[in-house]
Amino acid sequence: MNNFLFADLHIGLAQSFEVVLDDQKLQSFLAISGDHNPLHTDEDYAKTKGFKSKVVYGLLSSSFYSTLVGVYLPGKFAILHGIDIQFVGPVFVGDQLQVYGVIKYINEAYKQIEVKAHITNQGGKKISKATIKIGMIDE
Repeated sequence: MNNFLFADLHIGLAQSFEVVLDDQKLQSFLAISGDHNPLHTDEDYAKTKGFKSKVVYGLLSSSFYSTLVGVYLPGKFAILHGIDIQFVGPVFVGDQLQVYGVIKYINEAYKQIEVKAHITNQGGKKISKATIKIGMIDE
């Protein structure tokens, strides 16, 4: 876990990490959310809708933006204020995702930063992008 303080942050500071979406994560999200849509739970149904397999929940894949903020950029002293996410491609069980974020704006008066982030799959295809507003609680 990173421990960046507000004074350590600068425009252009970037962090990334990788995660593999396995069936256990999909099943755990189903148990928590109760979302039984067959697009996410029935491989045959998903294939009839033009997908190669069950589609991973968008909010499951985008939950890693929270990991980006709370663990990597800026880490321990961050509090998520808001997030705007656009989904641009599907995610499937077994996909290896790279989550990337870079600081694009710093508000000194409110000790707030804005991170532009995106997630790509193992083929380099962007599956989502986000603008994240983050407050700092290092004092």
